[in-house]
Amino acid sequence: MKLGCIQFKVATGNVEKNFARVEELIREAHAKGAELVVLPEMWNSSYALKKLEDLADRDGARTKQFLSNLARELHIHIVGGSVSTKKGDEFYNTMLVFNNEGEQVGEYDKAHLFRLMDEHLYLSAGSGQNNFKLGDLDAAGVICYDIRFPEWLRLHAIKGAKVIFVSAQWPTERIDHWKTLLQARAIENQCFIVAVNRTSYKPENFNGSSMVIEPWGEVLWTGQPDEELAIVDVDFDKVDEVRTRIPVYDDRRADLYADMLKN
Repeated sequence: MKLGCIQFKVATGNVEKNFARVEELIREAHAKGAELVVLPEMWNSSYALKKLEDLADRDGARTKQFLSNLARELHIHIVGGSVSTKKGDEFYNTMLVFNNEGEQVGEYDKAHLFRLMDEHLYLSAGSGQNNFKLGDLDAAGVICYDIRFPEWLRLHAIKGAKVIFVSAQWPTERIDHWKTLLQARAIENQCFIVAVNRTSYKPENFNGSSMVIEPWGEVLWTGQPDEELAIVDVDFDKVDEVRTRIPVYDDRRADLYADMLKN
């Protein structure tokens, strides 16, 4: 499958500009042969958290219609990164996923809120997992800080995910953590990791470095510090090969972990 990884400069607080740019880039990815595209985190508003009352997408309605229409028109799967949403009286960091028929197959509210960016002061945490199917592909999706919690990604892998998509706004100063954590999550779960980070107008803030990593931990692609649209060809059958050679899932001792995971 050809993946389109869309790493772009998210304009903080400028929802209209971001929607226009995302449509342009999805169409460009499709023209270059992408069968599935992945977007970064909070691409509609970025972290203008104090302005969410004005910027957040009510129930995700605009984003859902926008991504569904593009997926159906272009016959392309869309892992829609995440957007700021308002549900009831609360705000969330929400990932939306659509298959190539335009059907919504996933909706996930970020489970682990990042205190260093004050997410916990403005956003509510989700509590549901995010496993979904794109055609015959078993997949899952998480958001940014989630990757620091290996047990969370493992729960998705146990449910059958052959690829875990990660959408992020990961800062330049901790980009080495990003790279190491992503490789570790790929190796330990024996799955593909497709991680798309944002860039910014000041590279010292967010410098991309998006990654596609195969189940042995080999990095198939790493993004540059600036905007980049990469088309990466991935063979998801590699997952079965790796899991057969080293049967980690058969050798798990879940009975030993149960009590530990309660704490």
